Amino acid sequence: MYAANMAGSEWSGAIAVAAFVACYVGLGLGRVPPFRVDRTGVAIIGAAAMVASGALPWADAVASVDAATLVLLFGMMIVTAYLRLSGFFRLVMTWALRRARTPLGLLAVVVVASGGLSAFFVNDVVCLVLTPVVLEATRQLGLPPVPYLLALATAANVGSVATLTGNPQNMLVGSFSGISYRSFLAREAPVAALGLACVLVVVWLAYRRQLPHARLEIAPDARMAIHYPLMVKTIAAVCVMLVAFLAGVPIAIVAIAGAGVTLLTRRVKPEKVYREVNWGLLVLFAGLFVVTAGLEHSGIVGVFLHLAQAANLHRPAVLTAVTAVLSNLVSNVPAVLLVKPLIGSFAEPRRAWLVLAMASTLAGNLTILGSVANLIVVETARAGRVEIGFVEYSKVGVPLTLVTLFLGWLLLAFLPV
Repeated sequence: MYAANMAGSEWSGAIAVAAFVACYVGLGLGRVPPFRVDRTGVAIIGAAAMVASGALPWADAVASVDAATLVLLFGMMIVTAYLRLSGFFRLVMTWALRRARTPLGLLAVVVVASGGLSAFFVNDVVCLVLTPVVLEATRQLGLPPVPYLLALATAANVGSVATLTGNPQNMLVGSFSGISYRSFLAREAPVAALGLACVLVVVWLAYRRQLPHARLEIAPDARMAIHYPLMVKTIAAVCVMLVAFLAGVPIAIVAIAGAGVTLLTRRVKPEKVYREVNWGLLVLFAGLFVVTAGLEHSGIVGVFLHLAQAANLHRPAVLTAVTAVLSNLVSNVPAVLLVKPLIGSFAEPRRAWLVLAMASTLAGNLTILGSVANLIVVETARAGRVEIGFVEYSKVGVPLTLVTLFLGWLLLAFLPV
């Protein structure tokens, strides 16, 4: 009987490892050839394999799904959807663009607006809303759109590192680490500020010969539709949410409460708001929670811990490099979940969580495929007949990523956390 149990346990462990590896290979490829399966589908299949094979008991699979993270992400999606539908993001960007007087000033405006908005709202949505505005402004002024679009994408990624609500991987870190919104902001905001300055410098150096020195004047956009009552109500809700975040109220509770308040409206049909929610991302998270739990349940995490110790993964420099590589191989959210079981064994887990959030976010600027925000900008630009190729992006993304990762490591490795 004992031998049978041991054999069953080993079989379940082998299935868990196989399902985990297959899942992460699929996530790295972005699909499962020759099937039409995306990353969300890969996560669902991996989770189903864990449960159906018995590698992870059903009760453990249900318990592994971190409800706080899903609630936080869903709540922020709802609030951000109302801001987008009210015209808030477009209004802010247009107002800022009108105050630019030179091509360099316009570039600075794009960096600050994109990075600032992404610090408090999900960066993918910011890119989705602001890309058409930047395209329109550059065409009106006769400026090359590529440098401004690259500034938009990279600044959105960099700015999102500042807070726990800036991007999905930060939300995961906040849920797992227990670091408060205020503490996270105090440590990561300097990284974001320095990173945004680097975005401006790197993009300007790469494209300075293509940008004229003439004075700019952007005409008002008379076609812009703004729903001011909805905007005022949503902004008021966001302000209360920010105060609650800083006061230490659990961020998932704040987010879902804010979503509930904004849903109480007679001006927008709920169907319009629900279409703005990235349901696929929520399902991806749930599936990855189960896949990661299955790996932990198999007992192989002990092997990973041994390898992590041998590689000195507890050192911020090593953790930064490994996280950056993983984030570009399998995407940032899976990378965070992959490293998560190891951090509890580190001498300074709090510092490790901060480094993990920083590196997984800034690494998204390395290539076009590094983050969803990059893909949104590139695909929206292509629809507007502006092509941004892999090499074109990389001449900004590669040096920017290396510089910002180095600065982020310096700030988080040697300052008190």
